[in-house]
Amino acid sequence: MDYRSGSTGRTLVIRFDHGDDFLNGLKEVIIKEKIRNGWFHVIGGMGEADVVIGPKKPVMPPEPIWQEVRSPREMLGTGSIYWDENEEPKIHLHTALGDHGESMTVCMRAQTKTYLILEVYLIEIIGFTASRPWYDKGGFNRLTFS
Repeated sequence: MDYRSGSTGRTLVIRFDHGDDFLNGLKEVIIKEKIRNGWFHVIGGMGEADVVIGPKKPVMPPEPIWQEVRSPREMLGTGSIYWDENEEPKIHLHTALGDHGESMTVCMRAQTKTYLILEVYLIEIIGFTASRPWYDKGGFNRLTFS
């Protein structure tokens, strides 16, 4: 375990409209606003997404189970933002997706298209230096403090 203490910086409220590319749009805002460390909540509708629903086996590195979501779902999620060693923002988002009373919890990864509206509340975290470089042993980008 490792941790740092920081404080909140700016708070951004972002609206995504029907058909907007959610993850790429969020990345654009992060880059434009120079958010190096952040936490966000998202609520609304997701029209489609490529998601990971778990590992095939509980080993490191994990082999992900991918699933395509191609119908509108209610969405409630939370995620974090840290940049990798190539100076690219890395978004880590876990979310619940609901469909007519059925629910699935996923790690949202790609091909995200907004259904109707998504609202994002992004909180900048300041006061320490962190990144999310590639972690060979785990096979993923891991939060790391400087």
